[in-house]
Amino acid sequence: MGDSDSHSYQDRLSFPAGSALRGGAYRDTTLQWTEVLARLRGRELDPGKWGVYGSNGLLARAYELAGGQARAPRKQDYRYNFAVSGAGCESLMGGSIRQVPRLVWLMDQAPQRWRKGVVVIRIGVNSFGTADSLERLARDPADAEVQGAISECIRTVKASVETIHRRHPETRIVLVGIFDNSHWAKYQGRWQSPQQLANIRQGLDVFDHALGRMAQPDRRLAFFDDRAWFADHWGGRDAAGRPAYRPIEFGGLRVENSSGDGPDHATLGDGHAGLVWNALWAQSLVNLLDTRFGMRVTPIADEEIFALLPTGAAQKIVSAPSAVGPER
Repeated sequence: MGDSDSHSYQDRLSFPAGSALRGGAYRDTTLQWTEVLARLRGRELDPGKWGVYGSNGLLARAYELAGGQARAPRKQDYRYNFAVSGAGCESLMGGSIRQVPRLVWLMDQAPQRWRKGVVVIRIGVNSFGTADSLERLARDPADAEVQGAISECIRTVKASVETIHRRHPETRIVLVGIFDNSHWAKYQGRWQSPQQLANIRQGLDVFDHALGRMAQPDRRLAFFDDRAWFADHWGGRDAAGRPAYRPIEFGGLRVENSSGDGPDHATLGDGHAGLVWNALWAQSLVNLLDTRFGMRVTPIADEEIFALLPTGAAQKIVSAPSAVGPER
């Protein structure tokens, strides 16, 4: 469940071949975390068959009103991946997308299978993680407009969990915290004040703390701290608020917190997470599934991730970041 942080990059309907989106010249070897899991652990974590699913929102709703089942929008992805680029928190339960109710309908077709299943909910950046929202939080972490959006998102995530567990009480659910886009390569020149950055963190804490409290007492739920994950890998700003990110030496690559379509950049030219980011994220997700839920999924070894890198990538390191594309 989610937005472009989970929508498969190899979707040729949403991201046509030849475009500058999702990897550009590196498109064929640039994978979303969902695609990494499918390739490396598809026999243990089944995302459903790859194919074209869905229709436009009005047509899908008409099918449902007539008693049928549909999904929207039309995209190419795994059957159980309902994440849609541009989706906000409201898309989990309502609007034309209605991700959770439509997934639950699929789960109802194989309830025994979903007793061992897991749902990942990763959403929020389009609702309260935009540049405008961060600017408001930088001035006031209690900004009424942003905190209103956060409160509504928390409510919707809670309703999503309840909807899934009402029909499938044994299904595990991972609640992913919000990423702090002040660390996004595109925004590294903004919010240079330590106080501004502290205000942003304080404002975003409201969402993460709510998800953490939701998950802590329920062994069917797990909280994935996305901000802590990023800090563990690339670090952050210095005491003065200036960029002080450290590179990752990975598979012969020096992966910087910069933007560009090559695998030596943390994010792609269009601003989305790059191959190494997504592969390491998938690796950490598997570890969480094992430690929190005891799912016994085979851990993803670094060597398996190295094998995903394009041939000769280590010899094609580009030290200077390239231009960043449009906002997510």
